Amino acid sequence: MNRINQLFQKKQSNVLSIYFCAGHPTLDSTVHTIQTLEANGVDMIEVGIPFSDPMADGPVIQDAATKALRNGMSLRLLFSQLADIRQSVHIPLILMGYMNPIYHYGYDEFFKTCSRIGIDGVIIPDLPFADYLNEVKPIADQYDLRVIMLITPETSEERIRFIDQHTDGFIYMVSSAATTGTQKEFDAAKQAYFNRINQMNLTHPRMIGFGISNRQTYQTSIANASGAIIGSQFVRLLEELNDPEAAIRQLRTLIGLPQVK
Repeated sequence: MNRINQLFQKKQSNVLSIYFCAGHPTLDSTVHTIQTLEANGVDMIEVGIPFSDPMADGPVIQDAATKALRNGMSLRLLFSQLADIRQSVHIPLILMGYMNPIYHYGYDEFFKTCSRIGIDGVIIPDLPFADYLNEVKPIADQYDLRVIMLITPETSEERIRFIDQHTDGFIYMVSSAATTGTQKEFDAAKQAYFNRINQMNLTHPRMIGFGISNRQTYQTSIANASGAIIGSQFVRLLEELNDPEAAIRQLRTLIGLPQVK
């Protein structure tokens, strides 16, 4: 069974997922960061494929992607670095990237390589849903990869139910229509959005992402979904501290989680 599905079977709440950009802060730091996150209690990891025009990302992740590209990171190099990752890491791994580099790599070759090295799912924010159904999903299904789709406060109920029906793994519930970044709190409008989705009784688990940076936003997220996805705050700490161990420990403190002994 796919590791994403296994995770949500074993753990229905308080799931912690962390995003960081491959090749940042250094070209060769990606595997060590993944290993460190797992050792510090992270349940699932999103590894970002750096891209020159990351339209869904805010300034912190854009800056990380720019530095990763300058460091020499590419999709082909990332696959090479992750070739033996399953010898040391057991939690679900998701690649998050934009269509352009994946399309040029070739959908079939991309998903085949993901499967071979032990990637469990992908997030492609700019993938049109029609292209997902007609071109991407058949290939992803062949290799038992989960293509995770995003919903926002502007996504219609009809589209959300359609996504719930035609995807697997989990639904990425974007907290707002803005780009990624940190927020001090989730206001009443966001809480109304969370409540509306809760009342839909969707089939698949949901993870809330974008803007989670402190105890309030983290607690609100885990109260309204199976867990939280934290990106910008961890990437910022990783940039400042240049040490994934220190970064994840400080992040756990910021969001009110005990340290893993």
